[in-house]
Amino acid sequence: MMAATKRIALGAVVTALVAGLAGCSGPGPGADGPGAGAGKESAPGAEGNSPAAAPKGPVNLIGDGSTAFTGAQPKLPAAKRLKPGQKPPQFVVFSWDGAGEDSQKLFSHFRAVAKKYDAKMTYFLSGVYLLPEEKKELYDPPQHAAGRSDIGFNDTKGIRHTLTELRAAWLDGNEIGTHFNGHFCGPDGGVGTWSVEEWKSEISQAKAFVKGWKTNAPALKGEAPLPFDYDKELIGARTPCLEGQKNMVAAARTMGFRYDSSGVGNQVWPAKKEGIWDLPLQLVPVPGRAFETLSMDYNFMFNQSGTTQGDPGKHEYWGNQMRDGLLQAFGRAYNGNRAPLIIGNHFESWNGGTYMRAVEETMKTVCTQRDVQCVSFRQLTDWLDAQAPATLAKLGTLKVGQKPEPGWTAFLAGTGPAKPAGSPVPARPADQPAGKGADGSAG
Repeated sequence: MMAATKRIALGAVVTALVAGLAGCSGPGPGADGPGAGAGKESAPGAEGNSPAAAPKGPVNLIGDGSTAFTGAQPKLPAAKRLKPGQKPPQFVVFSWDGAGEDSQKLFSHFRAVAKKYDAKMTYFLSGVYLLPEEKKELYDPPQHAAGRSDIGFNDTKGIRHTLTELRAAWLDGNEIGTHFNGHFCGPDGGVGTWSVEEWKSEISQAKAFVKGWKTNAPALKGEAPLPFDYDKELIGARTPCLEGQKNMVAAARTMGFRYDSSGVGNQVWPAKKEGIWDLPLQLVPVPGRAFETLSMDYNFMFNQSGTTQGDPGKHEYWGNQMRDGLLQAFGRAYNGNRAPLIIGNHFESWNGGTYMRAVEETMKTVCTQRDVQCVSFRQLTDWLDAQAPATLAKLGTLKVGQKPEPGWTAFLAGTGPAKPAGSPVPARPADQPAGKGADGSAG
């Protein structure tokens, strides 16, 4: 664990280490990504990852049939309140900004990886990835001309493949959040300059593109609906470049949101901000360096090479450095305060895909540990809401990596009633080996 004296204050990291903070760069016009004709040669369900089975219950179409209510989400266990003195599980959240299936097939790949390691994840969908290029004028972004988007739009094939993955992801028990639409960053009309009312418009449009893709892409009218009511499904987000959080939250908390992951924080237990859970990206170690960076692939890339096409001879080292940094962060939480570990990613092959390898190896190591639950933000939010306030308050007193001195039983004794808030979340078998890597070593 990195010594406390070497940890960098949040403000210093924002201003000095991560200029352009969590870049979430996303593909621009002409790039080989969802914003520029996604999936031009791709086939859904890559690497044998067949789509999840269709809902077995009644399908009640909503609006033009782009979405439907199909009942409670499958494979989503109810949260359970901790008993007095019970050690909390170690939650790990893997999340993806601007989720869409393009020719890299990373959405389908990581959906298969998650199933392999019994993980649920959050996919922050960019609404314009369900809007065809020829209908781009339907998007009226705040402070920009209609039809403008810094990540482009999509084509029919790309929309179809993205829909395939969204359906299957939800049926697998994953969460579909939002990364909003045009991904505007910086001082010139970027999301950080938007008013509360402008954010309400952006959120409404992000919902509308998900709820109206059949109307906007007539060639896809015969496709199956997304199996959820997006007005109920959408409970959280991450803003582009981590900008504009204050006004976005002020808008979002009036529109059904329960959490936000646009902030910058430490590995401590979360609290509510302005009425919703603040679940920020976190400062994690950068092995071999005297500073910490945000728990996101972009930030490791920025601090290592400053470019997505860095020295090929260093690709393996950079990926290992990210993986080992995340494992060190996991280890100090798992063996310390048990604060949820929040990890953000993009479906991108930056620096030869080394960060995608790092994420996959991290999932393989941490999600198989005893008492670890790799969950979506929705699951984490449900669990937090199920806890006794006194329990959360006590957990909130623990610092980064701090293990309760008297032990968990004494530390959380008497913090609240043992009344369950729902059916138990399945735990890993007690006889399952903890495995290696929990201390942050390269597993």
